Amino acid sequence: MAVTTDGAPSASASSDGPWLGDACSLVDAFRAGERSPAEELQATLDAIAASDLNCFSFLDPERALAAARQADLTKPFGGVPVGIKELEQVQGWPDTGASLVFKDQVASFTSETTRRFIQDGGANPVGLTTASEFGGLNVSVTKLNGVCHNPWRYGRTVGGSSGGSASAVAGGLVSIASGGDGGGSIRIPAGYTGLFGMKGTFGRMSRGPHAFSRPSTVVNGCLARSVRDAARHFDVCAGVDPRDPTSLPNPGGWERNLGSTELKGRKVAILPSIAGVPLEAGVEDEIRARAADLVEMTGMEVVDISLELPNLAAQWAMGNLSTLLPELGRMWPSRADDLTDEIALGVRLSESLYNLHIAAVAEAQRIEAYEAMAAAFDQVDYIISATNPGPAFPAEATTSSPTNRSATPTLSHQDADQRGGWSVVVVTPPR
Repeated sequence: MAVTTDGAPSASASSDGPWLGDACSLVDAFRAGERSPAEELQATLDAIAASDLNCFSFLDPERALAAARQADLTKPFGGVPVGIKELEQVQGWPDTGASLVFKDQVASFTSETTRRFIQDGGANPVGLTTASEFGGLNVSVTKLNGVCHNPWRYGRTVGGSSGGSASAVAGGLVSIASGGDGGGSIRIPAGYTGLFGMKGTFGRMSRGPHAFSRPSTVVNGCLARSVRDAARHFDVCAGVDPRDPTSLPNPGGWERNLGSTELKGRKVAILPSIAGVPLEAGVEDEIRARAADLVEMTGMEVVDISLELPNLAAQWAMGNLSTLLPELGRMWPSRADDLTDEIALGVRLSESLYNLHIAAVAEAQRIEAYEAMAAAFDQVDYIISATNPGPAFPAEATTSSPTNRSATPTLSHQDADQRGGWSVVVVTPPR
């Protein structure tokens, strides 16, 4: 993809490059005969080969080319080249968890959400996009894959854990890629790269076939260039899966109902920093200014509310690591040096500190958080907040910042060091 001298993507690219619009418009172009899936796939592979973003950890060009020649254009994503987050499984592809420990492991099955994206949606996966190790960190670097870069400014992070997917979509390599979000892993990189990132209701997307009870916050989804792309992805991929008892029915109509909600008179709270996360200078002013524009444009009614939430970070992290130990099995602790230092430390601390008392405290705080959010949504329909507290940190950083702040920075379609495009998150009740 062509870039300008300051590192931002240019407004146009050569006609033989990958599609720079959203995935839905690419499907329209296929159906109109303006482009073919095989030509688009070849342009995608060429662009990936020429890219220095390091956002793909594995490619399967032969499979993708064969699929492109047989693409069913009647399907919602028929023939569209896509990236699959490497924490998802595709049968026969590497199943590493983005970790050196599992560098030679191959998937024996395809995860249900990915199967629906490919089989029901007609998407054509070209390979796996890089993630943070086991999805445990909001950074773009691992011992296995090295450093993934932000296409808007090389040398800056894309965040995690779906950083490779965000980099690939924002960098003009594919128009949509899968992601997953347990604690910001879609929203953080979407904020960094100016993409649309939605974390839906827990259970809306299957986590099967191996659906651990923890973490009970993970929602599969995508990194998209438009709201309608994400809506179409939910239409295709959401729904009940017998192998995931927490999965929910798909109400359908996500794309069809876009634009049908009347916002005039809806109540909205503007809380730039939820739970007291410190924001860097200028961020709150930007959030309030953008929110004011949205309120004026839609006719929503601003309501002042207070929202006090417990800090669940430590208990949440330790509890979630409980699912990693059975995966590591006999390789722990003998392979600890192959893990990211922060993951290894987390496992050691969890082994030492996580007990029935900590679990009980976590459950009590979870209920407190649920009740606080429910009380907030008794008063308002939406809450607008900052996705991240400040500008992007260096891409090679193994933690979000040296001060260990509790949320991650945001980039927009501006130069990464410039304010003026702060990402916001709109929080809504479960649908």
